[in-house]
Amino acid sequence: MYSRTVLSRALRSASRSPRALRGLATAHNLSPFTEVSTLPNGLTVATEAHPHAQTATVGVWIDAGSRAETETNNGVAHFLEHMAFKGTNRRSQNALELEVENLGAHLNAYTSREQTVYYAKSFKKDVPVAVDIISDILQNSKLEGAAVERERDVILREQQEVDKQIEEVVFDHLHAVAFQGQPLGRTILGPKKNILSLKRDDLSSYIKTNYTADRMVLVGTGGVSHNELVDLAKKHFGSLPVSSNPIPLGRLAHPKTTFVGSEVRIRDDDMPTANIAIAVEGVGWSSPDYFPMMVMQSIFGNWDRSLGSSSLTSSRLSHIISSHNLANSFMSFSTSYSDTGLWGIYLVSENLMNLDDLTHFTLKEWTRMSIAPTPVEVERAKSQLKAGLLLGLDGTTAIAEDIGRQLVTSGRRFTPQQIESAVDAVSVEDIKRVAQKYLWDKDIAVAAVGSLEGMLDYNRIRSDMSSMVF
Repeated sequence: MYSRTVLSRALRSASRSPRALRGLATAHNLSPFTEVSTLPNGLTVATEAHPHAQTATVGVWIDAGSRAETETNNGVAHFLEHMAFKGTNRRSQNALELEVENLGAHLNAYTSREQTVYYAKSFKKDVPVAVDIISDILQNSKLEGAAVERERDVILREQQEVDKQIEEVVFDHLHAVAFQGQPLGRTILGPKKNILSLKRDDLSSYIKTNYTADRMVLVGTGGVSHNELVDLAKKHFGSLPVSSNPIPLGRLAHPKTTFVGSEVRIRDDDMPTANIAIAVEGVGWSSPDYFPMMVMQSIFGNWDRSLGSSSLTSSRLSHIISSHNLANSFMSFSTSYSDTGLWGIYLVSENLMNLDDLTHFTLKEWTRMSIAPTPVEVERAKSQLKAGLLLGLDGTTAIAEDIGRQLVTSGRRFTPQQIESAVDAVSVEDIKRVAQKYLWDKDIAVAAVGSLEGMLDYNRIRSDMSSMVF
């Protein structure tokens, strides 16, 4: 049930009313549009209906995750996600599981730093039951003391499994150093001491504070009717409370987040590789630079020498690293939050004596973006980015996630056609501009785990951000 925010998947939205979206779809003879309604209590209902679909995905996206926690209750959002499946006032855990199985449905949930999601995929005819189940676990979970105690061990085991995934560990450390002492810097699962100490009252308090109608979106995709889902929302979510100070979706007020240039190194010479993440401060979902930053991330892309075609990839950085055998793999990323982000690269290398060359050539390529990105690589990156974003909208669950995420983060949905147009509009000059703004001579956050003896100190790495000669 644990889920770090998936890197670079959510999209900034542009202003379009449902009527305008209908017109856009008609004008271009496109597939279904997103229809949005708001209940009197502030709950948003959004659908993308596919009349011939025999299955549907319905779910609730909540504008609250681990970022809505404090230091003392960090981990409560994820803990609560676990407890939602342990029985309600109407359904025991066993009855809930049997009901879902008898429907042939799938019920799932995940927690990220800024969102909590509960969703179900079912047959078209079972949408009313799926909505009933989701509303029940959201509003009527029993949170029994014995179940809370049992779940501690489950979450601790989950934490142990996450700790074995080096990439997850590095990215948690990257957030911790980049956003030191701030909610975004904390992990989603929370520290062990919190997992062991959270009580029922902590869970109930989090629900009361964050599970309010104005911070939720009920989404339906596939074999759904918008009017039917609105009626179901009124029936099952109409009594949800409203925040004492309602804020429109996508504008949830967070304390100002400050990016900190710093590093953390966890040296373990028994590990065969060095695992290094380097990031600058990125952009939020609604930034006008969101798509240029995504295209620039796509220019660098991902590379893995274990793939047969690794030497044929288009990224110039991949050619440099491959020809000099500097790394096993790398993954560029552009992670956005409501008001900030992380833009950078994750490197894995067993060439431990050349880590300085690895970081040097990587940052040299970053700096080149400020001076000489080529039209060919920009156009190629745009095509690859569009393919990745649009092909990702495959199936009712993927579409539901796209709609829910966008509405929660921005209050609007950016249609696939608008995505394509926004990416197409990015120019070479835009890449140079955002590189100069976000990369050139900027502070960096570094998180590294493994055999790090050959890694340059922070100040030497930082100096590479401004001292490149081409």
